[in-house]
Amino acid sequence: MKTYNNDEQRRTLPFPGINIVKSTVFIVVSLFISAALLDHLGYLDFNAFAGFKLTPKSFEPKFPYQCDVVQNQTHQIPSSQNLTSRLHPNRLQPSSCPSYFRWIHEDLRPWKETGITKDMVEKASKTAHFRLVIHRGKAYVKRYRKSIQTRDDFTLWGILQLLRWYPGRLPDLDLMFDADDRPVVRSDDYTGQQNKNPPPLFRYCSDDASLDIVFPDWSFWGWAEVNIKPWGKSLEAIQEGNNVTQWKDRVAYAYWRGNPYVDPTRRDLLKCNVSENEEWNTRLYVQDWDKETKEGFKNSNLENQCTHRYKIYIEGWAWSVSEKYIMACDSMTLYVKPRFYDFYIRGMMPLQHYWPIRDDSKCTSLKVAVHWGNTHVDKAREIGELGSRFIREEVNMKYVYDYMFHLLNEYAKLLKFKVKVPSDVEEITPDRLGCAATDRWRDFMAESMVISPSEELPCEMVPPYDRLALKEVLERKANLTRQVELWEDQYFHDLAKKL
Repeated sequence: MKTYNNDEQRRTLPFPGINIVKSTVFIVVSLFISAALLDHLGYLDFNAFAGFKLTPKSFEPKFPYQCDVVQNQTHQIPSSQNLTSRLHPNRLQPSSCPSYFRWIHEDLRPWKETGITKDMVEKASKTAHFRLVIHRGKAYVKRYRKSIQTRDDFTLWGILQLLRWYPGRLPDLDLMFDADDRPVVRSDDYTGQQNKNPPPLFRYCSDDASLDIVFPDWSFWGWAEVNIKPWGKSLEAIQEGNNVTQWKDRVAYAYWRGNPYVDPTRRDLLKCNVSENEEWNTRLYVQDWDKETKEGFKNSNLENQCTHRYKIYIEGWAWSVSEKYIMACDSMTLYVKPRFYDFYIRGMMPLQHYWPIRDDSKCTSLKVAVHWGNTHVDKAREIGELGSRFIREEVNMKYVYDYMFHLLNEYAKLLKFKVKVPSDVEEITPDRLGCAATDRWRDFMAESMVISPSEELPCEMVPPYDRLALKEVLERKANLTRQVELWEDQYFHDLAKKL
C-alpha cells in the first residue's frame, strides 16, 4: 500500500484556510470596487469609506467639460430626459407661484391682442445689446454692442443655467435684450396710433411710463466687478450676518453706504447725514469702489452690513441692484419713493415689508421713520423680518428661475412666427462663456452653475389680475404710503407745538 508523507498531503489535499483567505480577499476587493463606483456616482464619500457612511457627496462647482479646446458642442443636460422620472416623489404637485408673478401678464399685456411679429422683435434691436434665440433647447446669440462691464455675459450665463435647470422645457423663442439701466420704450409713443406697435424689449427694470419687459438682473449670478457673489451664496452670507447681531442690539439709526455720484437724488440724500447742527437719525457713508478694488473689497462685505436697525434703499441712475441685499438684512428697510421697479418689488407692500420715505423731503421723512421704529420696536422689527422673509423665501434662486421660465413661456405664446436660427448668430454653451472667463468672473460662473436638473416642477403660474383687483392693490399701496406721510406731518405739528 502506498503511503503519503505530510508534504505530499499538503500538496494534494484541500486546506480550509486557503479557501477562507481567498474568499476574504474577494470580498474586500469587491467592496472597494463597489465603493469606488458609488463614489463616482456621487453617493459615497470614498474618504469616509471606513465608516461605510452612505451619503450624497457634496459637489465642488467646476466647469463640466474641457476648457482648453472649445469645439462644436452639444454639451447640454439631455433635453430628452423624462422629467417625471427624475422628480422627487413628494414634489410632483407644484406649488403656486408667488403673487408677484402676476405682473408677468401685465408686462406682456401690450401685445396680448396683436401678438408679436418678427418685425416687432427686430425693431427692438435699435437699443438692444444682444438678440437671444432659443431653438430646440439650445441658445444662440447675436451681439450688437458691448454692455456696461459684463452684464450681458452674466445675463446670458443665467439663461444657460435656466436651460440646465429645466432641460427641454423652454419653448422656441426670439427676443431682444437691452442691458442698460433706464427703460426706453415709452408708452406715449404707441398710444392711439394705428399700425404702430411697441417693440418687445427685455431689460432689468421699467417704470409706469414705459413698456420694457422686466427680467432678473445679472447680479443673481454674481457681480464680479465689485466682488458681489452669486445670489445663493450672498443670501447665505447675509443670513449668517443677521445672526451675529440681534435686532435689539443693533445701532438705532438708519444706515446707507453707496455711490452718491450716480444721480442727484443720492447726492440729496447725503444732506441728511448727521452733522454738528442736525441729527436726522441717519449714518450715511460714501462707497469708493476704486479704493475698495485696490484694497481687496475689505470694507464691502454685505454680511458685515447688518448692524443697524434700519437700512435705507434709494435708487441710483435707475433701480439699484442693492435692493435685495438691503432688504435681506432683517433691518426695517426705509424705502425712498422709487420711480423704477424690478421684477419682484411690485409684490411687496408698505408697512408690511418696508417703510416708505418721501423723495422730496428725505431728511424729515427719515427722522420720523427712525423715531417711530425706536418707539414701536416690536412692530419695526416685524416689518424688517417680513421684508427679509419675502426676499429669502420668494426671491430665492428657485423662484428666480421660475420667474424666468414663466416669463419666457408666456412671451413665446405671443410669437406670431416660427422661430428659426438666423445665420448670423452663434451658439452659446457653458463652455463658451465659462472657459473664456478669468479670475472672479470665472469663479462666480462656476459657483452659480447648475449642476443637475431641478427635482421639482416649476411653480404653478398664477392668473392675471382682473382690472378691479389690480386697482385695489395699487390703491392699497398708495393709501398706506399716504398714512405714513400723515404720521410725519402730525409728528412735526406736535413738535412745533412744544417749542
